[in-house]
Amino acid sequence: MFKKVLIANRGEIALRIICACKELDIPTVAVYSEADRHSLHTRFADEAVCIGPARSRESYLNIPAIISAAEITNVDAIHPGYGYLAENADFAEVCETCGLQFIGPSSKVIDLMGDKARAREAMKEAGLPLVPGSGMIATDADPKEVAARAEEVGYPLIVKAVAGGGGRGMRIVKTPDKLGGAVETARSEAENAFGNGELYLERYLIDPRHIEFQVLADTHGNTLHLGERECSIQRRHQKLLEESPSPGVSAEVRDQLGRRVASAVAEIGYTNAGTVEFLFDQQGNYYFIEMNTRIQVEHPVTEMVTGIDIIKEQIRVAAGQPLRFSQDDVVISGHAIECRINAECPVSFTPSPGDITAYHAPGGPGIRVDSMAYTGNVVSPHYDSMVAKLVAHGGDRHEAISRIRRALDMFVIEGIKTTIPLHRKIVSHPDFVEGRLSTSFLEQIAIEKKG
Repeated sequence: MFKKVLIANRGEIALRIICACKELDIPTVAVYSEADRHSLHTRFADEAVCIGPARSRESYLNIPAIISAAEITNVDAIHPGYGYLAENADFAEVCETCGLQFIGPSSKVIDLMGDKARAREAMKEAGLPLVPGSGMIATDADPKEVAARAEEVGYPLIVKAVAGGGGRGMRIVKTPDKLGGAVETARSEAENAFGNGELYLERYLIDPRHIEFQVLADTHGNTLHLGERECSIQRRHQKLLEESPSPGVSAEVRDQLGRRVASAVAEIGYTNAGTVEFLFDQQGNYYFIEMNTRIQVEHPVTEMVTGIDIIKEQIRVAAGQPLRFSQDDVVISGHAIECRINAECPVSFTPSPGDITAYHAPGGPGIRVDSMAYTGNVVSPHYDSMVAKLVAHGGDRHEAISRIRRALDMFVIEGIKTTIPLHRKIVSHPDFVEGRLSTSFLEQIAIEKKG
């Protein structure tokens, strides 16, 4: 096992990794910007190193500073969490070159899956069905060529950046006359966010479900899945609420597709934790869209229904240990729902940074809260707006919904605006209760409100 792990991240995911390391008796090193000097992850890690000023994102993207922090604290492994450098193949390669174990897949696989156009082709060869789409479109592609590819894909379509994620560099195009502007906007956004303006086109499915499968793979040839998560409730391609299992996936489809996913992941030589994402159309057909080569924000719902600590498994796998269970040992028990509580206006979604003047996390049976917040904590305008992840587990979906409602009513966060009122509305909506979900769910609520 590792003698010391550096966490190249901040906030609640850094705390989550610290918890896993403490249970494995591994000392931890936190890195922080000046804005996070008093954050909980710097307080609870065994050591903490400042890596830069309080500028937006820059400090946590500073690879030389992070590697220097690892060297001066004599760590032998780095966990990237999610976001920032978690899916950065160059960072993983630097870790490998410096003799530091990157707790995640190899840089080669990150590079392959990070290019969504190449990832589509790799998964197609591995046997997964794809949404109709184009190959990679270079930044200097002739507009006529782009238009011709769009006609082949068919309208409506979505323009996507080959790199990155989180809804950046994505634009929906319903008619040919809107294609040029959408390509230009998506390319500019992708270049600013990821330093890569290459795009591809994909058929836009009407009102699909967004379903993802959690996978784990070790270096001894063992690859398995931990079931699926429903991630359909989104705003501008940003997930707001997730649950496992999906109310729209049968046990038969779960087993069938899950095993296909595990086989495809093994075929590309993947190791560690990852997530394979699909769109399900209204007829129940499913299509691969992308793979995230990291731990996901919503991993707690899978942990709650399987009893498997995914972060600890990541660390064990990276240390060369085999998975301690087989596919037949994975049992889905009950139902779990996660609400992402963001420091945002619940109506306009404008950021709401500031001082938290009062904070009380709910408790009771089946409730879990992953958060970096506390009374007196400052929500910085420099970083992501997520304040907490509220998770409820129940014996079935009905009980999980009852518990998440109770927990939302008992969650106290004052001094800033949060999305708690929106989540209360979502989990009380008849379509949510009945499991009638799609990626247009939130827009439908807005339409009903206007009506």
